[in-house]
Amino acid sequence: MRIKANIEKIPGGLMVVPLLLGAVINTFAPGMLRIGGFTQELFVDGALVLIALFLLCAGAQINVKNVGVTIGKGVTLLTVKWLVGATIGLIAYMFAGPEGLFLGLAPIAIIAAMTNSNGGLYVALVGQYGKEDDRAAYSILALNDGPFLTMVALSIFGAMGFVEGLFSFTDFIAVLLPIVIGAVLGNLDEEIREFLSTGSNMLIPFFAFALGMGIDFADILAGGLGGVVLGLMTVFITGTAGYWAFKLFNWNPIVGASEGSTAGNAVATPAAIASANAAFASIESIATVQVAASVVTTAILLPIYIGFLVKRAEKKGKMQEYMQK
Repeated sequence: MRIKANIEKIPGGLMVVPLLLGAVINTFAPGMLRIGGFTQELFVDGALVLIALFLLCAGAQINVKNVGVTIGKGVTLLTVKWLVGATIGLIAYMFAGPEGLFLGLAPIAIIAAMTNSNGGLYVALVGQYGKEDDRAAYSILALNDGPFLTMVALSIFGAMGFVEGLFSFTDFIAVLLPIVIGAVLGNLDEEIREFLSTGSNMLIPFFAFALGMGIDFADILAGGLGGVVLGLMTVFITGTAGYWAFKLFNWNPIVGASEGSTAGNAVATPAAIASANAAFASIESIATVQVAASVVTTAILLPIYIGFLVKRAEKKGKMQEYMQK
């Protein structure tokens, strides 16, 4: 059986197929793999460990001569994602009705969903369609995890004062350290770099499946049409903005589009904001379910969108060129 070959016929298949398989199992038989031991640790709870190992392997491929490009790409991803999400959130905030909603969407849900990206999804997509400095750029992009940048946006809007303690520098170091360790090892010893180079692709389907085990299709129903629309906005607006930003800098635009998702931890952002300012308490619950629906929608839709962009690039004969940038 040519299982791997058939999966790879699907754009982003090494990521998409295991992700959807995990989501189906988690939705309809959530207890199947939650039986403890090695099984649960690998297939359910192992996503973060597997991603960390992936980042270490990716870090080993970084040449210190190119570290400036890595930082440039990471800062660009972070800035474009935040600017687009914050701007749309500001428009929604300005035109929100008396119930605090804009076209059925909570402004804080828009900002939380559109400024926060799914690092695991980004790493998986870039692991297949990008190169070493694209993968390492996640160390900068990870700064948008959690409620910090949402709070910054709201403070700029004058909706609330800046609240300290919502971002930990330690959290940033915790994400960066595996990449740094890998980079140090790879630059000290070429044999270590070659040894770890085989780890990146092999790990993708495993942590993709574990990520899928954190997705429940019921969240889309709970979030309603608004949450799905929010997911569509996140993929097609922030992802497309990242695509053109990278194209502008003559980088791989597929990598730029790969930040068009919403991270699972963004679901907690409305509650964090409401705890800091009671004015948001009335829309906390609807904002939470809308962000949750966006998480699921983007996890499914972004790989499909990336696959479309890859196919289009291949038809134009540009994909190999992109992979070198």
